[in-house]
Amino acid sequence: MSSFTPYRSSRRAGQDRLPQLLRAEWTTFRTARGWALALAASVLVTVSLGLLIAGGVRSTCVTGKGEGPCPAPLVGPDGTAVRDKYYFVHQPLNGNGSITARISDMTGQIRLPDAVPGVRNIKEGVVPWAKAGLLVRQSLRQGTPYAAVMLTGDHGVRMQYNFTHDVPGGPHNGPQWLRLARSGDTITGYESDDGKTWTEVGAAKLTGLPETVEIGLFATSPGVLWDMAQAFAQATATFDQITLQGANGSWRRDDVGVAMESDGTTPHHPGGAVESGDRLIVTGGGDIGPATVEGGVRADLMLIGGAVGLIPVLVAAVTFLTAERQRERIRTGPPGEPHPARLLAAKAMVVGAVAFVTGLVSSGVVIPVGLAMLRANQNPIQPITPETELRVIVGYAALTAAAAVLALGLAALVRRGIVAIGLAIALVVVPYLLATAGLAPWLLMITPAAGFAITQSVPTFAYVDVDPSLLVGYYPLPPWAGLAVTCGYSVLALGAATAVHRRNPPRVPLA
Repeated sequence: MSSFTPYRSSRRAGQDRLPQLLRAEWTTFRTARGWALALAASVLVTVSLGLLIAGGVRSTCVTGKGEGPCPAPLVGPDGTAVRDKYYFVHQPLNGNGSITARISDMTGQIRLPDAVPGVRNIKEGVVPWAKAGLLVRQSLRQGTPYAAVMLTGDHGVRMQYNFTHDVPGGPHNGPQWLRLARSGDTITGYESDDGKTWTEVGAAKLTGLPETVEIGLFATSPGVLWDMAQAFAQATATFDQITLQGANGSWRRDDVGVAMESDGTTPHHPGGAVESGDRLIVTGGGDIGPATVEGGVRADLMLIGGAVGLIPVLVAAVTFLTAERQRERIRTGPPGEPHPARLLAAKAMVVGAVAFVTGLVSSGVVIPVGLAMLRANQNPIQPITPETELRVIVGYAALTAAAAVLALGLAALVRRGIVAIGLAIALVVVPYLLATAGLAPWLLMITPAAGFAITQSVPTFAYVDVDPSLLVGYYPLPPWAGLAVTCGYSVLALGAATAVHRRNPPRVPLA
């Protein structure tokens, strides 16, 4: 490899402007077959791995009719996949009214991994998001609008409504009074430590609520998490000092959403209620909330190979800067020579644009084709709106572009191609692979790999416990916040490289 030769522009001073530089850099990039092959390899890897996963998924469920394809996910009022299983002691409420009760005790049972094979290991206790409280809902049909104020296992008092909304109340300190009041379409939740001084927790507007609704007491509990799965758990709440306004009928009892064993008649983990004097002891299992895992296969699983597919893009971005065939070198030179910031910006824009197109082709193929394959194989699929699908597709393209620009900036900064490639892979690819395995998910908050959050097709809800693994859709940052982290790293790398080259222009090859 020859020694460094400064770039001397053949154009007059002032003509090395950004449009001319962009044209020259694009010509350089498109005439090199190796870079085009690298980008084609990126598309091939991403699409192949995604379709391999889609073609291999076969979901089956055991129902009262035996084993067969899983049913379509239950959806809530806004189209989100939801879980709606609980034990409900209720009365019809016609018009406005309220229910008030004290939860004097909350216990439960949790199944842990079997200490002795075949012998169930059950212990007393409640999971953090076990729920018991007061509930108003349109009807007993699963997925219908509702509002509830509740006591949780470890998150104090909450008001939740329509499955995807959660309002925190106060911490739990002993017996807790709760009140739920209806006024038209508005349901308001209150809490009190003594039954005398009340504090509003929150209010929900359930548009189109019918004149007659169901109001009462409920208990439910999601399963305990271990080994990336949920095991049985249930909650038992003791309600007393129960008063109703606007309803004075007899209590009705329903195990809403209970599944049947394979015989079709035996309830699977049924709940129940016991009336003792003025107390009602309600036991239930399940959950009322988003179904982040149980709701079907997620669209973003089609991009599980996206991290590996980024590797050829990162290599192409680095070699684009360090290739010996390029005469343009980022340095401060005599008049007529491109300004280092302008030249680096031109290279970044070209690399970012071709990387964006590469990512767009990859995601634009693997997402719709993969989902079609899943449907053809009768797999339940998490509901996804056209807007979310578009964000996942375009977001992966934007992530690919940001990662490529970051790799270019690292190459300009460290001036050694192999080192820059290693750094780019370590910062973007490795954290993603670790998080996929459930290791160090916090890396997706502080490294450029945070940008993969833009591909999440199902939100991460703070009030739904999931295993911290990408395989179950866990991302510690919201979509756009994650992408912003990656873009921030890219801008920082380019800025640092420009500053370094201004002060210390390279006198040796950049490769």
